[in-house]
Parts: sequence; structure tokens; C-alpha cells
Amino acid sequence: MLASGRFELRPFAESDLPSFVEAVLESTATVGKWMPWAHPNYSTADAASWFAHCEAEWERGSSYEFGIFDARSNTLVGGCGLNQFNLVNGFCNLGYWVRQSWQRQGAALAAVQALSQFAFAELKLGRVEIVVAQHNTPSLSLAERSGAVRECLARNRLKVHGIFTDAYVFSLVPSQYRALSATVTRRGSP
Repeated sequence: MLASGRFELRPFAESDLPSFVEAVLESTATVGKWMPWAHPNYSTADAASWFAHCEAEWERGSSYEFGIFDARSNTLVGGCGLNQFNLVNGFCNLGYWVRQSWQRQGAALAAVQALSQFAFAELKLGRVEIVVAQHNTPSLSLAERSGAVRECLARNRLKVHGIFTDAYVFSLVPSQYRALSATVTRRGSP
């Protein structure tokens, strides 16, 4: 488990299925605009399939997906993860989403901080990328607030609802996150 501020990150458990489905369905208008999997027909079977995928990828070391939880209430507020690893060059992608009722309360920023620290301290990576669709203003703002450096606008970098779209590529490197070790803690094994 990783902790950052008032939020904790941990792998999803079967007991999280109902709250995960609830979070997705609540967020189809905001999260679903950029992530097609967050659609109005999202089901418990969809969530169970995602959880199984996350567990298998974790065991292979090819993806580390976490739920974001409010530490006080244990409410599931979103999800985040490290994926798309380039092992030759030591970098990966960092992604996040926050349910609509918890947006703009610091959960995504806490997730970026905790995941970056995990990537650099535990996985010994040299770079983390955040790739954001050009017109996804909330996510662009969050990437900038996190301290990530906007490097370029990459043409046709993402597919959103089946349509190629330009996306900004942001980067984080270990020297930016050495100071976070005091605010991000690891509790037990993730």
C-alpha cells in the first residue's frame, strides 16, 4: 500500500467490485469522455475482468494498477497505475482517473506523487510519462500541477473513442521526486 496525504493506493480486491462499478457509472460524463471503458453499461462482470487483468499483469511485472482510496473513510475515489513499460530504456506510462464526486479534491495529484515515488524508488525507473489528450483540460492541469514537464504535442498519440487525437507528453524524472519521500510512504507490500 502507498499513502500520499489523505489518500491511500492499493491493488483492487474483490470486495471493491460494487464500489468500483458505482464509481465508473457515476463518472461516465467526465471520465468516460476520455476513457471509453467508462460507459453507461459498465457492469460487475466488466470490473471483475479488469481486476483479474490487473492481478495477472502485476504478477508478470508488466503493470501496477491501484485503487485510490480516501484514508479516513476507505471510499474508492478512483484508479491509477503504471503501465506500458519500456524496460530497455527504463520508463513507463502513468495514468489516473477520479470519480466525479471526488474530482478536484487532490486524489489524482496524490496518485501521481505516490506512483512516481514508487516508480523511481522501488522500480528504479529513470522516467515516467503522462500522456494527455490535447483537449482534456482537467488532466492537463493536473499534470502541470504535479510538476511534470510538458515536452511536446505528439500527433495522433492517443485513440479516444476510436478516433486518433493529438496528445501532450509530460515527463517526470527521479530528481523531481526525491523531496517527496517525506510525504509519500509505503505501508506493507502493495
